[in-house]
Amino acid sequence: MTRPPEPGGLARLAKPLQWLLLIGTSVILAALLDWSGLPAALLMGPMLTAIGFGLSGATIRPPKSTVIVSQALIGTMIAGVITGNILLTFLGNWPLFLGIIVAVIAMSTLSGWAISRLNILPGTTAIWGCSAGAAGTMMIMAEAYGADARLVAFMQYLRVLFVAGCAALVAHYWVGVSGREPPPLDLFNAVDPRVLAQTLAMAAATTALGIALKLPAGGVMAPFIIGGILNATGVMTIALPNWLLAMGYALLGWNIGLGFNRAIIAHARRALLPTILSIVVLISLSGLLAALLATVAGIDPLTAYLATSPGGMDSIAIIAASSDVDVPFVMALQTARLILVTLIGPALARMMAGRTQPSDAPGL
Repeated sequence: MTRPPEPGGLARLAKPLQWLLLIGTSVILAALLDWSGLPAALLMGPMLTAIGFGLSGATIRPPKSTVIVSQALIGTMIAGVITGNILLTFLGNWPLFLGIIVAVIAMSTLSGWAISRLNILPGTTAIWGCSAGAAGTMMIMAEAYGADARLVAFMQYLRVLFVAGCAALVAHYWVGVSGREPPPLDLFNAVDPRVLAQTLAMAAATTALGIALKLPAGGVMAPFIIGGILNATGVMTIALPNWLLAMGYALLGWNIGLGFNRAIIAHARRALLPTILSIVVLISLSGLLAALLATVAGIDPLTAYLATSPGGMDSIAIIAASSDVDVPFVMALQTARLILVTLIGPALARMMAGRTQPSDAPGL
């Protein structure tokens, strides 16, 4: 009887040891990235480390509950910078906002249709995988409609990785153009204990509500929307210590990075280059739309670029918060895109998948 092959790489190590190595390496890489001046180093360090671990055979994944906690922290962090001006900004520019959002959705849908028509992937998998935004919602919906969930997850996380990496690099090198340095990072910033307790209570209650109502990206959206209203109207002050946010960023980075492993890469090898090409095209389109937004609305170019970046919203929020940009404006456009994608994305994906020729899954 043939014995199964022995696990290789990091899989040979006990899970507690894998976690210790992951945490230690993430801290070192995040510190190096922060020293180099890269925005969102506390996200990018753990994310890049986790990708290396995933491809090296690591068998660990953050529990779903900790991922929800990280999303709640990020949503609450965004809420803390929301003012009444964000609604006025959106209302004053809503035709332009809507046009930009529709353009991004149309390009992502066209990319999925092209990949399907070239018979690289089946229609449903290609359409769901290329959908710009609401990655978690798209993966759940894709599986419900018969798409290959592993490929959809790979395509969605690959887009998040590329977008987050490009946004962080643009934010970093933009300093040379604008001459403005991002605010220095203070991990142990002082926060009033009563304000912190109220903030955490609000985050817990709104996250539970978002999950109970099954809102798309409820862990981020509910604290962001409800907390933002409370903060903007002066009902309460929202503040979180940076060390706590750093833990949330790390959990988010690990969840994304550990999703990349050798099995998924092997399964997706035929779709890898077309998927990367579609992502590059989508990012390029977003850059052009950012230039249009900066020209027409007079928005700071870096703010416009982060606002039009095609997801994920949580990673873009972290990059925006660590850069010298108008965070409320960025989140206004990102939120509007998420809501519109969630509302029309599933119906659009079903319609486009139905227009492609049905085919068996290619040999991947």
